[in-house]
Amino acid sequence: MDTRIGFGYDSHEFKAGVPLRIGGMTLDHPEGLAGHSDGDVLLHAVTDAILGSVAAGDIGSYFPPGDPRWKDADSAIFLTLALEELQNAGFRLVNLDATLVLAAPQIGPIAGEMRSRVADLLGVNLDQVSIKAKTPEGLNLDHVAQCHAVVLAERVADDDELRSMSAVIESQKQLEDVVDDLLASVHGVPKKRSVTPVFDTDDIT
Repeated sequence: MDTRIGFGYDSHEFKAGVPLRIGGMTLDHPEGLAGHSDGDVLLHAVTDAILGSVAAGDIGSYFPPGDPRWKDADSAIFLTLALEELQNAGFRLVNLDATLVLAAPQIGPIAGEMRSRVADLLGVNLDQVSIKAKTPEGLNLDHVAQCHAVVLAERVADDDELRSMSAVIESQKQLEDVVDDLLASVHGVPKKRSVTPVFDTDDIT
């Protein structure tokens, strides 16, 4: 069986006045994570790990941080596209192992609920998702949240039958159409009639 490993990493600084979103959940904390989207450090790392497992670029290739459409966006949108990349490349997710590094809030008491939420977003069983948390002792990183994520994927179809979305997208407009569909289905944002290109899709790997 053909298997792939993907690694993802993300970090965000804490910021007052914004909700704290981690693992698709809103946590009770006086500060949230600064980011162009909702700053969900866990989902961002998992998204990059999934994309990396099939060599499909990274989160910034599809969702540039300077694009106003992704301002405060739900990171579930990003994860959905990564899963589409995985499926269209002919693979499925076997398991996820993620480690959060942050001083507060404590993740242990809600780790089970967070695992369940992430498993639902990934469409896998609870026993295929592991989420752990560590504190950045002695590293002077108490005002930062980091996440390391590793995924294992296995092939479910031949390359000749399924191709990566990155390979079949031939123009900026086609990529924008894919993104608009995701926005409409996941985030409830109406589709746009016209889109101004923001990056060169020829650079997407």
